Amino acid sequence: MKRLLLCVSMLAMLTACQPKSSEMYTEAAEYDQAYAPSPNTERYDGEAVSPIVRVADRPVSTFAVDVDTGAYANVRRLLNDGMKPPADAVRTEELLNYFRYDYPLPVDKSKPFSITTNVTTTPWNPHSRLLRVGLRAYDVPRSERPAANLVFLIDVSGSMDEKDKLPLVQHALRLVADDMRPRDRVSIVVYAGAAGIVLEPTSKPAEVRRALDQLHAGGSTAGGEGIELAYATARAAYIDGGINRVILATDGDFNVGISDPEAIKDLVRRNKDDGITLTALGFGTGNYNEALMEGIADVGNGNYAYIDSASEARKVLDDELSSTLFTVAQDVKIQVEFNPAQVSQYRLIGYENRTLAEEDFNNDKVDAGDIGAGHQVTAIYEIIPAGNTGWTDERRYAENATPVPASNELVWLKLRYKLPNGTDSRLIEQAVPAQALREARAAQGDMAFAVSVAAYGQILRGDKYLGDFGLDDARRLAGGQNDFRRQEFLELTKLAESAK
Repeated sequence: MKRLLLCVSMLAMLTACQPKSSEMYTEAAEYDQAYAPSPNTERYDGEAVSPIVRVADRPVSTFAVDVDTGAYANVRRLLNDGMKPPADAVRTEELLNYFRYDYPLPVDKSKPFSITTNVTTTPWNPHSRLLRVGLRAYDVPRSERPAANLVFLIDVSGSMDEKDKLPLVQHALRLVADDMRPRDRVSIVVYAGAAGIVLEPTSKPAEVRRALDQLHAGGSTAGGEGIELAYATARAAYIDGGINRVILATDGDFNVGISDPEAIKDLVRRNKDDGITLTALGFGTGNYNEALMEGIADVGNGNYAYIDSASEARKVLDDELSSTLFTVAQDVKIQVEFNPAQVSQYRLIGYENRTLAEEDFNNDKVDAGDIGAGHQVTAIYEIIPAGNTGWTDERRYAENATPVPASNELVWLKLRYKLPNGTDSRLIEQAVPAQALREARAAQGDMAFAVSVAAYGQILRGDKYLGDFGLDDARRLAGGQNDFRRQEFLELTKLAESAK
């Protein structure tokens, strides 16, 4: 009996020490909530894949150049995390323009870029051909770069308190500070719940680094107020004839003050007209607003890049700093007129959000893309030679077709641009001979790699016109590569095969 009473007593004590089931449930829920991954609220603003166009209906294709590369680094980040990139996150032209190709240097600075064209067969369609148009801007030695007035506009809100955000921002902008010259000026504006100046304009790199090292994240995100203060700071230190630019570093999560994307774009556009441009640098995961970052860079006559690593920071803000800062041509537009005697159908691969109306080409009031020193631009058209089987059937009634005389020109290529601070555009014109179509062979070397990148982008976008051409085909087309970044691309094609 004593043993029984002792056992009952011990059992009662153990039961009293255990939390009630409701308490256990509450504690477990609180733990799960504290350590659960944050919901993914990343925002993209994609366009549908470019449509097929009949030359008889619309023989002219017009678009603004794009030298942004942010989509490539962002897609790489997603694939490295084991995630399949959303189709809206993939802009094939930004993947193409991430790499450099063997375009010749321009020989005359009065024409700030060279133009290269070539035609090959299409690895995914025996009936079509690929036309590549490549531009290469002249480069400027670091010693000849104009004085720079730079305002670092840094998001220090609570959402930036992650290792791939503010710490990476600090590392990236230290690279810019290290490249400063005595005649350059750098100031720092930060914003969280409110905006403020933490460093007045200085020409001393050590002061810039010291100010960067002291930054900490916390609070909400008054992005609009920060942008206004950054432009006011840039205007106060304006350098006539120099580079006046705001460099925005953020995850794009604006939630206090001016947060409407169109209002922010209007603010950026007004200041661009006064000679203060903008570079947008995107950081982080989970709540990244890529749609806003790319949009404000486009209207700010600057560029947009996504920084996912220290290596990418060095590429964008050290290796390519002159390209990032020094513009050699503004409002650059490309127009291709297809000869219906040689081409029946076409489509432009990528550039969906950069297309322009035909009449916009000659309108100098229409904003377009800018090209920096040493920048390259690549565009690829897929075309159906006249008489070949196309994506759509030939029309039955002769009245619906446009009879044309034979010609030895494949396309007539036009390029319109303004010199920096110019108001009137200049025009470059040249023909691509029809002989290039007849002599088209399978893509080799540099062109094969460009086609491989284009196919990779279109596969990620779900392009139905690639048929059965897959990521392994794109990888084989690229061939062996010695360049580190091209080797990395081959690995990304493998990651894309297993991404979910």
